[in-house]
Amino acid sequence: MLKKKTDLVIVNRGFWPQSQVIGEALLQLAEKCAVEQRVAIITQSEDGRLGQRMDQAERGRGARVMDCRSRSDSSTGLIKRSLDALIFMAWAFISLIRCRPAKVYVSTNPPVVVPFIVMLYCKLFGARYYYHLQDIHPEAAHIVVRLNPLLSKVLTWMDGLTMRHAERLITLSEDMRHCIRQRSNTKTEIELLDNPSFPVEESEGVSREGDVVFCGNAGRLQRIPLLLGAIGDYLRQGGGLTFTFAGAGVYAPQIEALAEEFEAVTYHGMVPAPEATALVNRHRWALLPIDDEVTRYAFPSKSSGYVLAGCRILAICGRGTSVARWVEEHEVGLAAEPDKESVIAAFLEMEGGHAVEVAEMSGGIDRHSLMERLKFGYFIERLCRIMEMDLISGADAVHSESPYYRGRAE
Repeated sequence: MLKKKTDLVIVNRGFWPQSQVIGEALLQLAEKCAVEQRVAIITQSEDGRLGQRMDQAERGRGARVMDCRSRSDSSTGLIKRSLDALIFMAWAFISLIRCRPAKVYVSTNPPVVVPFIVMLYCKLFGARYYYHLQDIHPEAAHIVVRLNPLLSKVLTWMDGLTMRHAERLITLSEDMRHCIRQRSNTKTEIELLDNPSFPVEESEGVSREGDVVFCGNAGRLQRIPLLLGAIGDYLRQGGGLTFTFAGAGVYAPQIEALAEEFEAVTYHGMVPAPEATALVNRHRWALLPIDDEVTRYAFPSKSSGYVLAGCRILAICGRGTSVARWVEEHEVGLAAEPDKESVIAAFLEMEGGHAVEVAEMSGGIDRHSLMERLKFGYFIERLCRIMEMDLISGADAVHSESPYYRGRAE
């Protein structure tokens, strides 16, 4: 067996600085592990020069960056995004052979094909991999775009194989864990780990002059038409709450139109993560609409930011979903059934202040525990423990003078 040249490789298409939450968290993971071990990053960037930008920003010390140029983003068509994923898959496999890691962290960005190629590398070269399912594909994609049945079957088989051979699986919710077990018949241990949120400055004197905010992707899975219809009817009936939107997505024009019709609605468009965090921090309530079906295969990442910002949450989804249960069990807000009448009734309850006592999180202990779990430090420490990266080089560690890393290690 070939000698391992690297202790850990992190494979993720979205990385710092474009991915300001998960990408930043994974960069911090790489920086922490690189203090004592050999770490490489396989990713994509706008120009294929991420390593240079990290050097200029004094980030990623000790980690080798292997990035190829990205040719698509969230607004790109499905065919072009799929081709880009295949290009990244080939790049990932070549890069893995070049750096020969002992352990690989891989997530569902992009889904199925890249985790599958990581699995093939690990089986061929005797390495271990840790598969982080931020969402479950092809089921999550199938809700938005109807896939060819044969293609869907092949992708499901590929992903099931990847799940069964992983050293450890990581996902977001109990529903997702159940779906993974049911679909793949894997015996691999499945860890639950909340996504972190962009850091929020703690302040006792936060001024919450805003009423309700929505911050994130206004896409096909967020029930935006229902939400906008309910807001419009509520305001026409004389409702007194104000609504603030930030983010992009296919329904951005409809949000902008609603903002033009009502003074009580403001639309900021796409804003950087620090500004979005500050915006959420100025509001009392945050909206969390989500399609019921997709909660089996994903969990809305904006929930973490809402909680850390101290916002109460109005979840718009079925009461039996993982999102509604999460909101109610942690006492961070309310859940409304996904119909206009229920959403408008929730708005009226929020306006009258009757929901405050319900959402006040009076116990404190559970809320404090939840907030600790949503911080970057906790996320990184948990990943280190799951991957047994104890920051002390093991038997397979690379000699510190290896020319493979010279030029990036300090």
